[in-house]
Amino acid sequence: MKRIVLLSLLIITSLLGFAQGCLDAVLIQEMTRHNDDERMEVVVLMKSQYDRAQLSRMASYFPTQKERRAFVVNELKSFSEASQHDLSNILAEMEQQGMVASVRSIWSANALYFKATKPAILELATRADIATISLNVQHPWIPEGEAVSVASGSREVTPNITQVHADQVWEQGYTGQGVVVAVVDSGVNYEHLDLADHLWDGGEDFPHHGYDIVNDDDDPMDDKGHGTHCAGTVCGDGTAGSMTGVAPEATLMCVKSIRGDGFGGAVNIAGGMEWAVEHGCDLISMSLGMVDAGVADKEILRRTCEAILDVGIVALVCAGNEGLSILQMMYPVPNNVRVPASCPPPYLDPDQMVNPGGLTCVMAIGAVNGNDAAADFTSQGPVTWQDTEFGDYAYNPGIGLIRPDVCAPGVNIKSLDYENTSGYTAMDGTSQATPCVAGIVALMLQKNPELTPAQICQILEETSVKLTANKSNITGVGRVDALAAVNAVPTYDGIHEQNNAVAIFPNPSNGRFTIQCEGMRQIEIYSLDGKRVLSQSANGSECTIENLEHGAYLVRIVTDQECFVRKIANYKP
Repeated sequence: MKRIVLLSLLIITSLLGFAQGCLDAVLIQEMTRHNDDERMEVVVLMKSQYDRAQLSRMASYFPTQKERRAFVVNELKSFSEASQHDLSNILAEMEQQGMVASVRSIWSANALYFKATKPAILELATRADIATISLNVQHPWIPEGEAVSVASGSREVTPNITQVHADQVWEQGYTGQGVVVAVVDSGVNYEHLDLADHLWDGGEDFPHHGYDIVNDDDDPMDDKGHGTHCAGTVCGDGTAGSMTGVAPEATLMCVKSIRGDGFGGAVNIAGGMEWAVEHGCDLISMSLGMVDAGVADKEILRRTCEAILDVGIVALVCAGNEGLSILQMMYPVPNNVRVPASCPPPYLDPDQMVNPGGLTCVMAIGAVNGNDAAADFTSQGPVTWQDTEFGDYAYNPGIGLIRPDVCAPGVNIKSLDYENTSGYTAMDGTSQATPCVAGIVALMLQKNPELTPAQICQILEETSVKLTANKSNITGVGRVDALAAVNAVPTYDGIHEQNNAVAIFPNPSNGRFTIQCEGMRQIEIYSLDGKRVLSQSANGSECTIENLEHGAYLVRIVTDQECFVRKIANYKP
């Protein structure tokens, strides 16, 4: 038997000369254990990637976060569809032959997930447009070592809320109202009394206030308890007895991306983030992460987190609970912080500038106790990306990437019990610290919905209670302070909403725009390089624009009394 396995491995290895080295080592090992007709879960990362600088420039022409988000999501989807076109046709043929199944595109990383046989994988490995083909490994995502105990409701505001002064922010009128927080986790018990009246309305398509990526259905009910507890720290409103939520009136979007046993693949995490962004979340809270991640998993998650940053969304992600494992010679630095918390932040602290690198949407969160001392379990940085396609944040030499960014209360945190609709439990972990910071971000975004991820990160860092002289690889810049953060947020002046005299819809569009404005006389369309591509007369309060090429444009609307300039994006079908 050993000789057969060895022979199979030699055959596969010999074929790598034709595969241009795109097969991941873990996948190669897995292929030796399968017959030719057995399928394996794989992820293909395409070589081509969108020019992020160009995407940022184009997105900046849109005045509001909502418009920028729609533009970036559609651009990345269109780019992925175009670059995957030939491969998708090949996969469709293979699917008819029974070699491939369950094909799914991941637009945020320009990747494809599917189940494939060994012959299919070897054939695909010869393609020049593929960067890597890797195994979709199922990992435990929920940090271990979280103590759980029963705690009853007693009409109190929980100590973690007062520790970060969130209750004082409520007195200013900021409770998170109108801000959609996506909790990407094990699901949520959306029937809990402390959540039931401020859940995201998904209409007839999503009647249970979110989505289950794992089972591909519309019911993200929690079957582990972790996601419900985290959701309660974001926005539990105390209806059942205890005020556990930092932003008690924030709107909760429920996204289930890991199984009831806590396991899942990187594809499901990326898919959960994509789904939340596509359906209108304002921020993402993820109290999960992969320990000892392989290169392929790191690369797909960093690509996704870069795309989410380009969309304009910040993600709060737990650093992990592996701090004590360093003493046991397990998961040593620079591999102690979980992925994707190991991804770079949207803003680089001055202490990081001696070893700068790329940016993503991720703020990594560590944990402290009620006395602002670092929790003994909190994972420790720095991390490095020098062994991946990104090649930045060198650890030796260099300081690596400092992780976490900030910390929050994560010891004996009381929040919601998933097993009933009115109970509470207490847990420890960076998982509990993370939704506390997410709640603070919701308060900040209520005050100013146009804050960028970089601004959010910078404000949280600069207003945190300093626990060390410099940014630390245990507690980051310090423990977050909701009151100081919200006070530092510039008041939203509504400048992007002021000229209500003009309406253009849909925007972005796939071919046809309707412009509504009283007294219109002339419509002119300009490309972003200043070239006029259309000029037409208008007479009345409404007109339509058609036949534009794919791309972004400036619209000049001349009326009887004034002139308006707006941005539009067209996605030619």
